[in-house]
Amino acid sequence: MEEKEMTFWGHLEALRWVLIRVVAVLFLFMIASFCFMPYLFEHVILAPTTSDFPLYQWLSKLGSLGPFFPDFSDDNFHVEIININVASQFMTHISTSFWFALVLIFPYLVFEIWRFIQPALFENERKNVGWAFCFGTGMFFLGCAVGYCLVFPFTFRFLTEYQISPTIVNQISLNSYMSNFLMLILIMGLVFELPLLAWLLSRLGLVTRSFFRKYRRHAVVILLVLAAVITPTGDPFTLMIVFLPLYLLYELGIRFAKE
Repeated sequence: MEEKEMTFWGHLEALRWVLIRVVAVLFLFMIASFCFMPYLFEHVILAPTTSDFPLYQWLSKLGSLGPFFPDFSDDNFHVEIININVASQFMTHISTSFWFALVLIFPYLVFEIWRFIQPALFENERKNVGWAFCFGTGMFFLGCAVGYCLVFPFTFRFLTEYQISPTIVNQISLNSYMSNFLMLILIMGLVFELPLLAWLLSRLGLVTRSFFRKYRRHAVVILLVLAAVITPTGDPFTLMIVFLPLYLLYELGIRFAKE
């Protein structure tokens, strides 16, 4: 039985209900995040500010292996986050609850987008696009995990311990900490969509697998610069820790691209 073709206004009505459902789910998750945020702040968000963070503990064993390894052997590392604005803690509570809820409902958001565009696709297109949405969702969460467990702790510890003069004391404000925390984690989540982007561009006929292979050397330079910007530390070890996942994503993108 043929599906009845929807009118322009019918599509708008369907889109309106998609937005209503997404906003409703986002609001519910935001309320739940708001209730649990004090615990999340103490045990998750502020975890990289102390030497007990798992990455610091693991890397402390590598500190004596050579000059190319960062020194994480200081067990007394601790950074106090200060607040200098009256309403910052309350506004941070709300804004962080929003971003945390948005990340949590990302699979549902992808599902709603998929359900909205699915009627306009052929059967073979539905399989391909459905696979792409699932893969993109998984890669987004993997990127956020890499950002939290690896990229942000490296960057944060280097910047907080860096001193242009011993007479200058670093005091990290709440707004500064949260802006860098959210930015780096979300950036890594988006960067991990590179293979999916390569697949989509190749499906649209804009690039081919040979194109990515031809400009591999240029991509290596760009990725090295990107890794240096994300983690502005002075040691090659930290640079390579960030660069290698980015390069592997590029190679994965080549595998997904069409000939």
